[in-house]
Amino acid sequence: MAESIRDRLSDVRRSFHRYPEPAWREFYTTHRLVEEIRGIGVDELAVGTDVYDSDERMAVPDADEVEEWQGRALERGADPDLLEKIDGGNTGVVAVLDRGSGPVVGLRVDIDGLFIEESSEDDHAPADAGFRSEREGTMHACGHDAHMTWGLATLEAIAESDFDGKFVAFFQPAEEVSGGGHPMAESRFADDLDYLFAVHVGLDHPTGEVVAGIERPLAMSHVDVTFEGTTAHAGKAPQDGDNAMQALGTAIQNAYAIPRHEDGMTRVNLGWAEAGTSSNVIADFAHVEAEVRGETTELMEYMQSRLDRTLETAAEMHGCDVDIDVRSKSPRADSDPELAEVVADVARDVEGVETVLPSADFGASEDATFLMERVQEDGGLATYLIVGTDHPTSHHTPTFDVDERSLPIGVDVLVESILAVADDGP
Repeated sequence: MAESIRDRLSDVRRSFHRYPEPAWREFYTTHRLVEEIRGIGVDELAVGTDVYDSDERMAVPDADEVEEWQGRALERGADPDLLEKIDGGNTGVVAVLDRGSGPVVGLRVDIDGLFIEESSEDDHAPADAGFRSEREGTMHACGHDAHMTWGLATLEAIAESDFDGKFVAFFQPAEEVSGGGHPMAESRFADDLDYLFAVHVGLDHPTGEVVAGIERPLAMSHVDVTFEGTTAHAGKAPQDGDNAMQALGTAIQNAYAIPRHEDGMTRVNLGWAEAGTSSNVIADFAHVEAEVRGETTELMEYMQSRLDRTLETAAEMHGCDVDIDVRSKSPRADSDPELAEVVADVARDVEGVETVLPSADFGASEDATFLMERVQEDGGLATYLIVGTDHPTSHHTPTFDVDERSLPIGVDVLVESILAVADDGP
């Protein structure tokens, strides 16, 4: 009999850590997930367009880049038949256990990595222990390797339990670009969910601490913006140009002057930009990647409309055209206190848990809110919990790591919470 996932949590987590793949390129990751799920044995295993409508995806990279990562996965040994099913970057997995007439319970974990070069210093545990990322320039710098491990171990434990109901495990791609939550939420697998658990590791909560349900995640919108002007000789005939770089500069300056709103917190950031070709040429092209956030979905939309107006006005001022492409977005959805209370009650009895917080502000954004919102709108309950871990540096840094003592804690909290709602409800 194969060794259980619960008995090899660190090995499973490290295998995912060694080969991170960014959003919509998680080909080998999907292959590994499918391998493990087949070993568990489930009633339904869906990949590719059997999971979601490909057209519902957001923030999908260029086809050439997706194809390159697919080729790398094939070279690494991914199943060619599986790669054909997820061709075009339709990554991710849904696994279903149909085990009785009880409630329909979902678990959502995310699977993508980040474009960050992982530290190779000896005091960085993955480097020292030999499981540093093997894909240069990419890294599991947010703990999604731990999340996948939790998802698999929880699925295995529910399969071996006396769970009565239907359990749906969502292994969601493209969280880091807020691109995968929407298609998962629109899929048939999100129909009729009575309860949904989503989970994250760390987030400045130490090993032994559990947050039963987050509050106030920020609604978010990612925007790609292109200004198009008219090129001209900067010395001989600058008056003949329409300067896209000036339009960009005006937009950047004015975006940060967008008035805040009395109804709550708002954010705007223009985080990456490029423009022009040479010092003696009037720039006819400029590109900027921006984002807005809001304490509520309505406040995010307020910021989005004001940013759009700012960008359009900047373009008009300098005789340019502007294209505004909303690449992805996510709503606000709070944890339901009734379901968070179940998690809190369970966590207090889990070995290794020292502190249980009924709730905590999230302060960032997460596209699990699409699934949470879907469940809540259909009359179900959802919570997004945090299992603390001692991480030496912040998320999204080259030296981020997970304290593996948190791995069994996460499994126990999730499994016992799922069994609790299946047996007794909230």
